[in-house]
Amino acid sequence: MNGEKVIKLHVNRKDFEEIYFSGNQGSLFFSQTTKGKTVTTIVVGLILLILFFFKDDLSKEKFGILYFVSFLFLLCTVYLSLSINKVSRWKKEVNRYLKSLEDSEMYEIRFNDEIFNVNLNHQEELSKWEDFKYFDANDEFISLEGKFNYMFPKKSMSKADYDTLKQIAKRNIKP
Repeated sequence: MNGEKVIKLHVNRKDFEEIYFSGNQGSLFFSQTTKGKTVTTIVVGLILLILFFFKDDLSKEKFGILYFVSFLFLLCTVYLSLSINKVSRWKKEVNRYLKSLEDSEMYEIRFNDEIFNVNLNHQEELSKWEDFKYFDANDEFISLEGKFNYMFPKKSMSKADYDTLKQIAKRNIKP
């Protein structure tokens, strides 16, 4: 590629939200991070509830099972709350980023064969292509991960710009 290519991104919050919150990613209890812990906590809670209903039928020797399951339930709820906190912080971070995009006057990408530069409201992040460790492109967005992480929706640029960015990233990012 000769010279520098500039892509001006057209920011529509909905385009970014569709990608960041696709599936259940924004759900506190059923995101990828919390789903397994939620199900485990519910199952252990049901077992504990059943044991409480039949606690009069337990002999003194087997009463320790109730304490053990109570401890497991407590442990599960602690791990679940930590995961929910992690998802909640991530959601706040994404919403803060999306708010900054909404308020932006300028959002553009500049790149050539050596550098990749993102300019958001005159705050520039400059990277070399070799700083990126991973690249993914599909029908909805392009994702670049490395020194800085970026996600650019296909809807925020023209098809020609999207294809150009995809080809350059594929050529310059070596996994």
